[in-house]
Amino acid sequence: MQVSCVINKFSGVSMKNKKQLKFAIGSVMIVAAIGYLVVTGISKTSVYYLTVSELLSKGDSVYGEGVRVEGKVMGGSIKKDSTALKVDFRITDGDKDMAIHYEGVIPDLFEDGRDVVVEGKYTREGIFKAHTLLTSCPSKYESADKDHPTNQFTVGS
Repeated sequence: MQVSCVINKFSGVSMKNKKQLKFAIGSVMIVAAIGYLVVTGISKTSVYYLTVSELLSKGDSVYGEGVRVEGKVMGGSIKKDSTALKVDFRITDGDKDMAIHYEGVIPDLFEDGRDVVVEGKYTREGIFKAHTLLTSCPSKYESADKDHPTNQFTVGS
């Protein structure tokens, strides 16, 4: 056995050196375990999304697969069902566009021209069935009220 070989090999080593060796081996194992957890944690929490063009270029391989897609809500495309929590709209990446069907709570900031990320599955009918709809917040450099922009620059006294 390897363990007995290691013990027999170091049997002539003093007790102090054995303790130091055990401490060093234990430390290496702990550092390796922490490194493994960090690497796997980062890879599992990184979230990627595709553009509309990237999704459509994947062809048949994407049908029925759970994906995230980013795009801008096309003007005039929003059709809300006032009796249910449903909305149909189109998103674009500036090159291509696609239809989205979403059922759920509609974010307050959802409107034409807003950047959104949708999570769901793309169907063979060409409709993306989203179960999550995320909207971007206005930048600190943009006015939330488009009719009354704020002056971001102030003059000191």
